[in-house]
Amino acid sequence: MPAVLAHRLKPTPTQPITAKLLRTEVLAGLVVALALIPEAISFSIIAGVEPQVGLFAAFTMAVTIAVVGGRPAMISAATGAVALVVAPIAREYGLGHLLAAVILAGIFQVVLGALGVARLMRFVPRSVMVGFVNALAILIFMAQVPEVRDVPWPVYPLVAAGLTLMVLFPRVTKAVPAPLVSIVILTVITIAAGIAVPTVGDKGALPSSLPTTGLPDVPLTLDTLTLLAPYSLAFALVGLMESLMTAKLVDDITDTHSGKTRESVGQGIANIVTGFFGGMGGCAMIGQTMINVRSGARTRLSTFLAGAFLMVLCIGFGPVVSDIPMAALVAVMVLVAVGTFDWHSIAPATLKRMPLGETTVMLVTVAVVVSTHNLAIGVVAGSITAMVIFARRVAHLVNVSAVTDPDGGQVVYAVTGELFFASSNDLVYQFDYAGDPDHVTIDLTDAHVWDASTVAALDAVTTKYQKRGKTVEIIGLNEHSARMHDTLSGELAGTH
Repeated sequence: MPAVLAHRLKPTPTQPITAKLLRTEVLAGLVVALALIPEAISFSIIAGVEPQVGLFAAFTMAVTIAVVGGRPAMISAATGAVALVVAPIAREYGLGHLLAAVILAGIFQVVLGALGVARLMRFVPRSVMVGFVNALAILIFMAQVPEVRDVPWPVYPLVAAGLTLMVLFPRVTKAVPAPLVSIVILTVITIAAGIAVPTVGDKGALPSSLPTTGLPDVPLTLDTLTLLAPYSLAFALVGLMESLMTAKLVDDITDTHSGKTRESVGQGIANIVTGFFGGMGGCAMIGQTMINVRSGARTRLSTFLAGAFLMVLCIGFGPVVSDIPMAALVAVMVLVAVGTFDWHSIAPATLKRMPLGETTVMLVTVAVVVSTHNLAIGVVAGSITAMVIFARRVAHLVNVSAVTDPDGGQVVYAVTGELFFASSNDLVYQFDYAGDPDHVTIDLTDAHVWDASTVAALDAVTTKYQKRGKTVEIIGLNEHSARMHDTLSGELAGTH
């Protein structure tokens, strides 16, 4: 392994295990496990597979990423975005092809991670990140709406009671996560009082045994690879983007740094393992990660225990888990949504001070994510919008001013600003070709040449003067600009 990659994949610092930390991590992992069960079953339905396929994915993804991932306390499991990508494979070709696609996606992620795809995160602006967080909160909330529609009336007071418990209980003690207390109390109430409301068991049957490993039942041919590659690549990109964005979010919340390259490679390894164990694959789960982090978890232990507890609950306590009212989990996720949303970003005072372009980027990100239910597409759309706005803004910062010698023998044009495709297109029209004297100097001391478009524009200016029998001298090029101009000048004919 190259030294640079080995450095990027180095283990992240770990906290010493104390009794308090152990209690926090165990209880947070238990809360996450309880929340994972109905989510994993729901995503299995979206993907068109049996509930156990999603639950196996939640188990193997969480346990594996806890060891090989780069972001402690982040939860990875089956997700809605991944389910949407793989659904056509499961529907048209069956489970065997789905599992093969998951393994291939994992291989893609390992390769992309090793190539440094995580470095692309530096090009995601803050306004996109804010939009991502707000859209995430909206999606988490919207996902709870079907659970309170056309349901028995006791669901509503149960949700309200759950929210009240989670808001008030931390004032009594923070030793036990409020969401866990809420889930236990509401479950006891519904069972003891015989209240008929939708439960976790209504989502689907829980597995009765651990997953077993095996090869996907597909022909190992080039045709199979060609068929699966587009789906697997889409899976890999969506999974990496959601995971890296979630890792960055957790970094900000916990004020810690994580290994993004290690996380990228780890996601791939986790998906490969998941495919061989019969799971539908996945990526970072933002909602469950927020539950984990808000519960105080900060280490890999909570992630590992979330996956382990999930299987223990399904296999050893299936009947009890099946009786948990969905209202309790809805209350947990609603509170997570409210806590995740960046309310400061939409405060009137903030909107008044914030540049219109920044607010536009944030709103575009939110709108695209909410309309497509795909966080990856929204991040791409927001980033492209930010780049366009930035390019337009910088393009207007270029200035051309002319100073003519007293004797009228020459004119010096001083160009200031960043010259690239957006700003240099108008450069050709800033000169008086007919009225200028025979010698023209273009001073680029306070400018920088960034691309071939600018070199082509300068060539066009020179050509227009030469056609009128006038000479042009370009001075003041810095080292980078001079190298680009010397390399490309005269080689770009036909671009203007």
